[in-house]
Amino acid sequence: MNYHLLIPEMCLAGTAIAVILLDLVIARKGILQMASIAALIAAIVVSAALWGKADPDIFNGLLRADQFAIFFKVLFSGAAILVLLTTKDYVSKIARFQGEYYALILLSVVGMMLMAASRDLITIYVSLELTSISLYALVGFLKDPKSSEAGLKYLLLGAVASAILLYGMALIFGITGETRLAEIAAAVPAGRIWDNPLLLLGVMFMIGGFGFKIATVPFQMWVPDVYEGAPTTVTAYLSVASKAAGFAVILRVFLEAFGGDILPDWAMIFAVLGAISMTVGNVIAISQTNVKRMLGYSSIAQAGYLMVGLAAATRVDGANDPVLFGPTGLVFFLGCYALANLGAFIAIIAITNKTKSDAIDDFAGMGSRAPVISLALTLCLISLTGVPPTAGFLAKLYLFNAAVHHDLVWMVIVGVINSAISAYYYLRVVKMTWFGTPASAEGVPSSLALRLALAVACAGVLALFFYPSPLLDVARDAAQSVAGAVLP
Repeated sequence: MNYHLLIPEMCLAGTAIAVILLDLVIARKGILQMASIAALIAAIVVSAALWGKADPDIFNGLLRADQFAIFFKVLFSGAAILVLLTTKDYVSKIARFQGEYYALILLSVVGMMLMAASRDLITIYVSLELTSISLYALVGFLKDPKSSEAGLKYLLLGAVASAILLYGMALIFGITGETRLAEIAAAVPAGRIWDNPLLLLGVMFMIGGFGFKIATVPFQMWVPDVYEGAPTTVTAYLSVASKAAGFAVILRVFLEAFGGDILPDWAMIFAVLGAISMTVGNVIAISQTNVKRMLGYSSIAQAGYLMVGLAAATRVDGANDPVLFGPTGLVFFLGCYALANLGAFIAIIAITNKTKSDAIDDFAGMGSRAPVISLALTLCLISLTGVPPTAGFLAKLYLFNAAVHHDLVWMVIVGVINSAISAYYYLRVVKMTWFGTPASAEGVPSSLALRLALAVACAGVLALFFYPSPLLDVARDAAQSVAGAVLP
């Protein structure tokens, strides 16, 4: 059964249970944080050791520990570590429920790992629900009016999206008689997706269900309220890990199950949704005065950029071998985006802990009060804009290159225009930070753990611009493992 391939998930699930039990008997709650971070580091080490192992199937192919799944296991664990490092600066707001907080983070990581590894509709749905239920609880964790409202909205809309996804899966099962992705691919009727109304409906329902997870138009209505109401640490985690998990499962499902004749049809659907998401997210973000809501709409726009990788999903014949520009670019973009977005949120946590406000106007003059944190925030926002010398520039360049190779020049034009629009609201925060009038001369205190997390994120943003080859090579191997054998 290759149970050793599930060691990362078992390690995190076991630690989640242990953290809840330890919370009952120990007074020093910092031990819970250290235990959780240690478990996540162990999961990264074990996952990395499994890279390239032969026979990666688990439970007779229900799960697969291939390079694709391992990449996302490392990404989810790394994002959770950075979020947990910042929790010390946020701990006063969750002091009574620290055990539950750390356990829910760990269990959500387990669910995301299983999502990326699943090759069956049933295991995909179960792992998605494990992730979702953990996140519903985390969003409402503060138990104040805003947090409770955000948690309720997220729960209700998530339940609707889950039902839509399940109905789509049921239609696909009814058409093919299979739940395994490989068997679905073999049983999907030949021809265009438009020739089979039930198949089209099933695919559209699945896109809708997964679209909620990645926060793309028209399934984005929950994002601004949830981002604003959730604890800022949870917002940071949600914006990166949940989005990455959604794209991981979309890549797995649509490339393995629908990688035949209907691929160009669903790829074009993603292209249109991506262009709309970029535009809607960026345009509405301009008018926002709350930094968390602004980054919420920014997240919708970033989902649009990422969907370029789905639209450019087919192979392109290179000089020697066929190249998977789209999936490779998507995986690479997710790694770069995770560092930049987490870095921005970590800096925001430090600043808002001092100002007690999420309003962009209250960032005025932070450059003189906290120059290092402000510099880190500036770097991460520039990376989200896609300006050199940051990883975000190369990530967008690689994705737009994939679109050009697939004759999606119109999507590149839309993306470039939207990147220019995004510069307005990202740089507005930068301008306020450095040129606004400070409310006081007091500094902005932060813990060593938060500064360490911020340094890691910023170092990654810069390093991946000057030396992107390691992550690109890993992204290429990951994309090849999930799509290389099934794409036409």
